[in-house]
Amino acid sequence: MCFCESVLQECREGDVPWTSCYEDRIASCRLRGRLMQNFIQRMVNSSQEAEVSPTLEHRVHIPSSALQRSRVAVSQQEVLLVVTVIDSTFFELSPPQRKGSTRLLIPHQPVHMQGTVLGELVLVVRTGTQPVRDLSQPIKLTFTHNKQVENGACVFWQESQRADGTGHWSTDGCDTSDTGLEFVCSCNHLSFFAVLVNPVLSVDVINAENLSYITYIGSALSIFFTIISLIIYICLQRRRPEKAIGVHLQLTGALLCLHLSFLLCSFWVRQLDEDEEGWVCRSLGLFLHWSLLATLSWLALEGFHLYLLLVQVFNIYVRRYLLKLSLVGWGLPTLIAMVCGIVGVYGKYSLDVSDANNPNSTAQICWMSKQFPQRLLVSYVTTVAFPCLVVLCNSCMLGLVVFKLWRLRTGGGGIESSSGWKKMNREKGIKLWKDCVTVLGLSCVLGLPWGLASTTYISLPGIYLFTILNSLQGVFMFLWSVALSCKSRSDNNSSGRDPSSQRVMTTSFNN
Repeated sequence: MCFCESVLQECREGDVPWTSCYEDRIASCRLRGRLMQNFIQRMVNSSQEAEVSPTLEHRVHIPSSALQRSRVAVSQQEVLLVVTVIDSTFFELSPPQRKGSTRLLIPHQPVHMQGTVLGELVLVVRTGTQPVRDLSQPIKLTFTHNKQVENGACVFWQESQRADGTGHWSTDGCDTSDTGLEFVCSCNHLSFFAVLVNPVLSVDVINAENLSYITYIGSALSIFFTIISLIIYICLQRRRPEKAIGVHLQLTGALLCLHLSFLLCSFWVRQLDEDEEGWVCRSLGLFLHWSLLATLSWLALEGFHLYLLLVQVFNIYVRRYLLKLSLVGWGLPTLIAMVCGIVGVYGKYSLDVSDANNPNSTAQICWMSKQFPQRLLVSYVTTVAFPCLVVLCNSCMLGLVVFKLWRLRTGGGGIESSSGWKKMNREKGIKLWKDCVTVLGLSCVLGLPWGLASTTYISLPGIYLFTILNSLQGVFMFLWSVALSCKSRSDNNSSGRDPSSQRVMTTSFNN
């Protein structure tokens, strides 16, 4: 006979997975004294609901159907209920396994979560001696918190199939409800439960491979189409030198470098051993980071150029304007990348993906080394804060364009009364369609699809949407260049223009 106070330590020192050992032995252990802090062990009537609170922050409500499922015999009236809390540091995540290793792939795996355990306590619930799962009436677990917490998710601990005491957090069978002051978890089984705050959505292996293929194909297409776009812009620039075309040309060049460096980093790392890095990988990581910063810089300069055209003066003149923009668009990323390269930021980076047997499997790329102490700070400033600032400013510019289009359209005598929209003729419909295409094209040129990065923290479809749109950004730039080329020909062949939309089209296209 063991004592409940020593069960945790004895199970952790044993040869079998400690969570299975602990779950079995707390049902048969004895208390040395009458009370043990945060530990409830009592007999309850299986025909009635049970509700207990091991701590002030935790409350458990178990329906009678769950208690009856845990009985050995139907005639048994009372069952043992054990509820307690354990320090979350005892739960060790499975070590990462490199992508490409031999493993069993099982489709439709539950989403595995990573994050910080709320209150650093894990709630343990055990009833009777029979397994309790797939309940029609879920048990309700309440986790109270006294501070502002966002993005909480109810999870349970699932042991690794390697039986080494490690495991992972999973949301399978648990629903989360946040009332503001507490999280209410509704789960259809009994286990070790917790709430992960600010959880990071981890992509399973099958979806990770699908996203990889989408990214590789999209980047390859973007490289091909950005090269064609560069040729188109060069021809347009020779035909009629204009500042806007020069800015588009620079942005297209940055996008070409970005997609090319990404493919090089992705494929080169496959040639390296697991512990190998090498100067080539570090150099490619620098190239990728520089290309990303250059792309973001020229996206910001696109918005700045549009601001000068729409808000300041239409025929604005700045001496050596493109040269000054180039010093910012290419010089600033070069300076940042050189400083990061000198201090040793770049190397091999591992991306976590979930797996049937190893939920923390990894895919690698030449990027920022995980061994660099300040990697998170550098990554946050250059790949999170900077893109957010660019997207925010360019979103304001796009809103300004929409406002100008609306002012020009309404000011051009296109609408005589409130019923004018209902009687819009075919010509007005074409004008509206052109305006929508202009706004859509500008949103791509201004890099607004980068704003979808926020959706990658919410759901898997958000990850797919962000991946597809941004991997094909070179294709969108090609379509924009084709639109410019076609418009240039129409301007040369036709003297009749739409007076209301032409001003905005000229502003966004030509100046």
